[in-house]
Amino acid sequence: MNLNGRAAVVTGSGRGIGRAYALALAEAGCAVVVNDVDKDVAEDTVSAIKEAGGTAVAEVTAVGATEAAERLVAAAVESFGKLDIMVTNAGILRDRVIWNMSDDDFDAVIETHLRGTFTCARAAVRRMREQDSGGRIVVVASWAGQRGNFGQTNYAAAKAGIAAFARTWAMECAKNRITVNAIVPNAITRMISTIPGMQEVVDAADRGEPLPDMVRKQMGMGTPDDVAPLLVFLCSDEASNVTGQCIGLGGDKLSLWSHPKEISVAYRDGGWTADQIAEVWPTSVGSQPESYGIPFLGGSR
Repeated sequence: MNLNGRAAVVTGSGRGIGRAYALALAEAGCAVVVNDVDKDVAEDTVSAIKEAGGTAVAEVTAVGATEAAERLVAAAVESFGKLDIMVTNAGILRDRVIWNMSDDDFDAVIETHLRGTFTCARAAVRRMREQDSGGRIVVVASWAGQRGNFGQTNYAAAKAGIAAFARTWAMECAKNRITVNAIVPNAITRMISTIPGMQEVVDAADRGEPLPDMVRKQMGMGTPDDVAPLLVFLCSDEASNVTGQCIGLGGDKLSLWSHPKEISVAYRDGGWTADQIAEVWPTSVGSQPESYGIPFLGGSR
């Protein structure tokens, strides 16, 4: 797939899935602004891209603030003359059950994931509208945002909001030929080692052991490199009509996530009392309640 002549920003791309995204875009011909809070890992990713014949620059900043987003867009314009692609991948975890989660735990995750996605996308869309040549916004959602996950109040809330961003911005940006989609990645990175039950899988992957079919197919989980092709596709001409979608990829599993919708309804002339709702709930609207939680982490209910 050919992305020659295009310029991208990938936030949080010094390591993990973000690094895989940056390398894959560069391999497809895209010039990339590599962003991270760690200067060494950002420059290491830039070096890897250049050694493979690609074009990249590093911009070291923490996403969240408007000023950081504007710096990233400016880095692309100053280095490559334009911005075609914004990938809002940067993220952190501060996992705690709700009764142990501090204000700082909550605010830090919301600032990086939710506000960082908003400010970076806003800055990118403003530039793309000025250029009037279309563009790609790819945000990063998660299983936790789609299903909920134990101990991840802050992260799940942020990622659910990011999925809603994609649906909203797809409508707002359509006139300017800017597509907006959310990737729901499922990859083994150091970030997921804090999730209960995942340390053993992470350790095996670190040792370079092949992942069993149960992990790659049933859990739909693989390496960061397994996820990156979806980003390249969404940034290509082949995906010019794909927008407003939440698309999952991990291991051997590619998936399209549904959007929230009414699945069961009931009507009563004149409205409802609480007693009337209780009467019909078990045999009508509430007869088949929705599950929640991530099945392969033992959290499905």
